[in-house]
Amino acid sequence: MAGAFLLCSVLSFLCAIARAVANEQQQRRQVTFVNELPNAQIDLYWENHETGGRKFEGTIDPRGGFLRVDTYDGHEFSYDIESDGERHYFQPKGFAVLLGSTHCIQVRCDVTTYSRKSSDTFNILVKPYWSPRGASRFLELVRSGYYDGVALNRVVPGFLTQFGIAKDPTVRNHWGKLAIVDDLPFDDIPFQPGYLSYAGSGIDSRTTEIFIVMPGVGQEQLDYFGENSWETPFGLLEGNVEESALTKIYSGHGDMPPWGKGPESSRIYDEDGYTTYLPNAFPLLDYIDRCYVVDEVDTDIEEEL
Repeated sequence: MAGAFLLCSVLSFLCAIARAVANEQQQRRQVTFVNELPNAQIDLYWENHETGGRKFEGTIDPRGGFLRVDTYDGHEFSYDIESDGERHYFQPKGFAVLLGSTHCIQVRCDVTTYSRKSSDTFNILVKPYWSPRGASRFLELVRSGYYDGVALNRVVPGFLTQFGIAKDPTVRNHWGKLAIVDDLPFDDIPFQPGYLSYAGSGIDSRTTEIFIVMPGVGQEQLDYFGENSWETPFGLLEGNVEESALTKIYSGHGDMPPWGKGPESSRIYDEDGYTTYLPNAFPLLDYIDRCYVVDEVDTDIEEEL
């Protein structure tokens, strides 16, 4: 009996060593968990499969609240949301957006059209699972009011519409220094008219500037979109793109230099970009009046009351 007991003890000890070695061989990483739901808090747990237990990691507030956790590759986490009535299990890879059963978040942008002679809106369906970091940064900027008053400064029919240089020089200079890491492509999503992505300048260069693929773009160009690591789509326009506000935005200034005579992005970043440069040199431009997360508007009004 004593020998059997000793053998079991030795085997248990060896198993514990093997598990420790395996854990050391796993890559340790810090994961950022972001709650992009409009109103619901999320309680995050680590699933301990060795003991069958569940460890509480923390509560994450909605609307971009986040929690950073040190963990290992392959570790599983879970959370539940009262509204959808189920527990969600997943293995994060460095940056995880928590949405439960929600697949997209609707952002509405009110824009001027026909050289500010009229107005319209377009709805953006943000898809965090396509590009977690890109989608989360865009929602953060929308919630902060960053895009309110922004010029639609590069409008090229059959190619793209680009925007994202804030009206306030302090704001645009601040966010322009906060580049985010590129996202890994999700299921190799091919670009289509109405898709949104960041306009970057190199690896890990995404900050605030966004482009929307215009209707009528050729297949060769569609195939080229996404070739760069920073061009992962994070959303799309809702509805028929060919009849959207996108087609009513003034495009007569042409592309930016050296491909055209439109606004030069570097000049918009100057201190007088919005006060002198754009109104004097490009008076017919259209602008975004306001962008907001649709499901958060009613809640904001209730809180004010």
